[in-house]
Amino acid sequence: MKEYLIVDGYNIIGAWPELAKLRDEEDMAYARDKLIDELNIHAALSGKIITVIFDAYLVKGGGGANETIGKVQVIFTKEGVTADMAIERLTAQLPKHVKVSVATSDRLQQETIWSKGALRISAQELKREMNMTEKSHKRTFQKQKYTVNRLDDIISPEIFAKLEEMHKKK
Repeated sequence: MKEYLIVDGYNIIGAWPELAKLRDEEDMAYARDKLIDELNIHAALSGKIITVIFDAYLVKGGGGANETIGKVQVIFTKEGVTADMAIERLTAQLPKHVKVSVATSDRLQQETIWSKGALRISAQELKREMNMTEKSHKRTFQKQKYTVNRLDDIISPEIFAKLEEMHKKK
């Protein structure tokens, strides 16, 4: 079953101390990029279809934007459209037979999401989920045994002998 994760971008940036610090000490664009990077890792490891929405509600003349960065769909709302409004619209558009989760710590938004049939996860729950997914994949990766790919493992013994002979002549 497909799983969708919709993320309220600025809400998560404000709720995660490391991203809030980047926002305050560097700039908002850097914090956004860092969040998108982390969501891309989560999308790759979890297989979830992830959309992050950034609010341009107060941006004069903001026309909105929709792009895909790696595995993450990134939406900037138009002027006058809040992230909450965009999240509600997107949640309502998704098929009813798929699992939809919305990551936000906005209490009013959480109640609206429930009424649309989506699950909600707080910013801290999202962080925990991402950390657990990453740890799980690290354990799986570490348990796998890898063989060394050597040239003599993939070519015929005759060709290998000729190559060794050529090497000795140098």
